Formats: sequence, structure tokens, C-alpha cells
Amino acid sequence: MEEILRQAITILRATWKHRHLGMVVAWIVGAIAAGVILRIPNQFEASARIYVDTQSILRPLMSGLAVQPNIEQQIMMLSRTLISRPNIEKLIRMADLDLNIKDKAQQENLIDSLTSDLKIQGVGRDNLYTISYRNPDPAKAQRVVQALVSIFVESSLGDKRQDTDSARKFLEEQIRNYEKKLEDAENRLKEFKIRNIELSSSEGKSGIDRLSELSNQLSIARLQLREAEQSRDALRRQIVGEEPVLLPDANSGGDSSISLPEIDGRIDVQKRNLDTLLQRYTEQHPDIIGTRRLIKDLEEQKRQELLARKKFAAANPGTSVSNNPVYQQLKVSLAEAEANTASLRARVSEYEERYKRTTSVMKNQPQLEAEYAQLNRDYELDKRNYEQLVSRRDSAEMSGNLDTAGSMADFRLIDPPRSSSKPVAPNRLLLFPLGLVFAIAGGLFAAFAASQIRPVFFDSKSLREATDLPILGIVSLVPNEARRLKERASLRRFSIATGGLVLAYAFGLGLLTFLSQRTIGG
Repeated sequence: MEEILRQAITILRATWKHRHLGMVVAWIVGAIAAGVILRIPNQFEASARIYVDTQSILRPLMSGLAVQPNIEQQIMMLSRTLISRPNIEKLIRMADLDLNIKDKAQQENLIDSLTSDLKIQGVGRDNLYTISYRNPDPAKAQRVVQALVSIFVESSLGDKRQDTDSARKFLEEQIRNYEKKLEDAENRLKEFKIRNIELSSSEGKSGIDRLSELSNQLSIARLQLREAEQSRDALRRQIVGEEPVLLPDANSGGDSSISLPEIDGRIDVQKRNLDTLLQRYTEQHPDIIGTRRLIKDLEEQKRQELLARKKFAAANPGTSVSNNPVYQQLKVSLAEAEANTASLRARVSEYEERYKRTTSVMKNQPQLEAEYAQLNRDYELDKRNYEQLVSRRDSAEMSGNLDTAGSMADFRLIDPPRSSSKPVAPNRLLLFPLGLVFAIAGGLFAAFAASQIRPVFFDSKSLREATDLPILGIVSLVPNEARRLKERASLRRFSIATGGLVLAYAFGLGLLTFLSQRTIGG
């Protein structure tokens, strides 16, 4: 600690030795600083305040119908990006700042200067913005602020219209794309349904149900075909003589052995049906009762037919078989039976073909159903996206109409652009004390530098440490009266110079204060 204190004292003594040089440098630096401060041009500030009212009555009324962007966030972003190069170039033209520009370099310097000097500040959360600019010419500063206010308002309106148009164009393009996708999906579905018509005509039935239904229909058709073939064969046997008795003998007493193919075939079918029903139901079942009644009616019909034939045979004993109306009736019945058999055979063939085709379809049905589900899923997705895009396009159009009918943000000029009557910069009342401090610091630095350039030893210890030689002795200076007077005079001159420097700055500061007060009073 003592060593540090000794070194500090040595430095101060060395600096004090060159105090006169330091004082001269302080005066020179102070004079230069005062001149620079006085020559700094005055800066006049022009400012304007704008209030952005975003509380429109249309916003709650159109909630859910039109797209309502965050107006506060848009205005805040606009205020931060307003000072851009395109806007600065536009501002230069509007404020006539390009009249004295002669080359590209001057234009670039002007753009850089405006970019750094223009200020846009938001005041809290009240959507209140202050635009300010400083310039030596108050009129020019006011023109610049006025132009920037105009650009601020126009940019907000223009950006909203541009955003709406861009959104509408984008939605229209996407809608056209999805229309094309929907058409392609619909065509794929149509082609798939045409290729697999069985799936589209199933009426909600599964493949097993359709196959079971076709199997039942095929069985019924085959049974009807066998019945028709048996009836036809019976008619053929009667006509060709396998059963020669066409009419009952008038003297015969019974008719149970006489055959009528049509009625007998129907009776046989009903009897077989009755046997089948008896295996499943009891005698009291409605189907069994109805079948027995039908068999009884057919037997009564046969009895009536045989009675009619007996009467005809008794009335016409000599009639030949070929001319017999019963024979003619058998021929007609055979033709009808042949036609019915052919029709039933075609029906059986068709049902067999359907059964085969359905069986083949059922083998590929899982793959077809998966393909149909995929096609339908893609179509539904594209359709849902298309409907959403159409809805949003309508919302965008409504939003554009809403902007046209009434702006969602109202710009109000609270304080019009105006320049200050007195300079706002530089603050010479603050710069003058700083100039004095800078002058004193310059003097101290000059004295310290001189002491380092021409060092002096003030004690034997420093000399011994520097030379590493033994000290034989110390010769002390015994000051006389003349030297004391000389030191006092030197100290007096230094004090006067120091006080003069401080008083000069104090006088200058007082004069500036007086002039500024006078300017305010005027």
C-alpha cells in the first residue's frame, strides 16, 4: 500500500512540474471546444400526433360474418416499418428535398440522414403516435413531418386494400384448383360405379344377402321349370296316344282314373308343397290349411271338367279325336306349355348367370369396397376444402365491402405538423460544462505525457531502483527568499490561469442562459 501511495505521489509531483504546459493545453482545448459548441448549427424539431381509433361499431356487428384482422397489431407493425427506403424516397419527392440533389451520392446521404433522424413513437396503449424530425430549417422539418403523416395514413389504407385483393386472388386460385380436383374425383367415382354396377344397385344389401336372394330365386325358377316340363310332357303323352283316353266313357261309373294333365300337375305340386310344410309346421298352421283348401279346389275343378267332357261325349257320340274340341284344347295347352317352359328356361339361365357374376363380384368385393372408400374419402376431403374456401372467399368479399363502406380504423390528427420556435438542439447549457471538463482533462493529460517524456527522480530510492547503483549521498536544496518569491509568483499565475479558464466558461454559460431566457420571453 505504501509503495502504491509513493508511486501516486511521484506521478502527481511529476505532473505538477509540467503544470504550465498543461494549463496552456487546457486553454487551447477549452477555446477549441467552446468554438465547436458555438458553431454547432441549431436544430429545430417539427412534430405531429396521430390517434388511430380502432373501436368501430361495425366490428361487433360483423363478428363471425367478415374477416376482422387485428387492427391494433397492423397499425403497430406499420408504424415500425414505415421508415423504409421506398417511403423515404417518396417523402423526399413530396417534401421537395430533391431540388438541390446533384448526384447519386447526395441522394444516398439524404436518405441515410432521414432514416436516422425520423422518429415514430407510440404512446402507451392508446394508439397515439408521435412523428418528429429535426432539421436546421424549421420549414423543411415541418414539410417532412407533413409528408410522413400523409404516407402513414395512405399506407394503412393502401395496405388493407392490397391485402384484401391478394387474399381474394389467392382464394380464387385455390378454388379453381379444387374445382378441378372435384371434377377429377367425380369422374373417377362415376367410372368406378359404371365398372361395378352391381355395387351401386345393391339397394343397401350386403353381398351375402344378394347371393342368398339369387340362390332362392334360382331354386324357385328351377322348380317352376321342372313343373312346366312335367306338365308339357303329360300333354305330349295324351296327344301322341300314350294316354289314349281323352274323354270319359259314358257308361263308366268313375272318374278317378282319368287324367287331366294341367290340373293334375298343379295338384301334384301342391301335394309336394303340403308334404314339405307338414315337415315344418302342424296341421293348424295357416299355410297348411290354405294348401289343403287349394288342393280341394283343384280336385273340384277337375271333377267339373270331367262332367263337362261326359256331357259333350254323350251329345256327340261319333265325333273323331282330331275334331274333338278337347283335343284342340290339348293342342293349345301344349303350345302354351312349350312357351312357358322356354320362358322359364331363359329365366333359369339368367338367374344362373347372375349367380355366377355375383359370386365373382363377392370374391373381389373387399378390394372394390376399399377402392370405393378411398375414392369417396378423397372426394369428401376435396369437397370439404372447396366449401371452406368458397365460404372464406365470401367472407373476404364481405370484408372488402366492409372496408369500402366504413374503415375499420379512423386516423385522427390530434396535433398538426408544426416546428418549434426555439432550437431543441444542441443543448449548449449542458455542452459548455462538458467542454470545461474536457479542457481540464486535456491539460492534465498533456502534463502527464510531458512528465513521462522527460522523467525526473524525486527521491534516492527511485534513482537507486532505476540505475541499480549505490547512492553515496544526497544534496538537499536550501531555498532562499528569491526562490520562494518565484515559486509563489508561478503558483499565483497558475491559479489565475485556472480561475480565468473557469470564469470564461462560467461567463459563456451565463450569457447562453440569458439569451435562451430572452428568446423564451420574446
